[in-house]
Amino acid sequence: MNAAMCAVRIGCAQTLRRPLIASVSLVQRCPQSTQSVPAARLPYRTKLSAGKKYAWCACGHSKKQPFCDGTHVTKAPGISPVRFTADKDKKVLLCACKQTGNAPYCDGSHLKVIFRDVVKSVRGLFK
Repeated sequence: MNAAMCAVRIGCAQTLRRPLIASVSLVQRCPQSTQSVPAARLPYRTKLSAGKKYAWCACGHSKKQPFCDGTHVTKAPGISPVRFTADKDKKVLLCACKQTGNAPYCDGSHLKVIFRDVVKSVRGLFK
């Protein structure tokens, strides 16, 4: 019985210690980003409605990609969404890699992002 009590006490002590250790690791704050992060590697095919106002996510942190949900306020306060109004009903490719020179529309920059990722992973194989 005494051995069981020790096991329970050890288990409790470990349980008590874990939150302290976990809380230290969970307290790490993500530094606020000043650069955008790719939300996806390929552009989003989206249907726009004439006269409707849109806010394209420029930071890459939005959960409603490719549109802004306000996450940039906390994660990337230096990056604002690109606001635009569609001139007519049309289907367009909106940038997801956030590297486009023609925001919010895709200009093929995602190919550079994909290439960079492939080179990075290949280099990792030979280290």
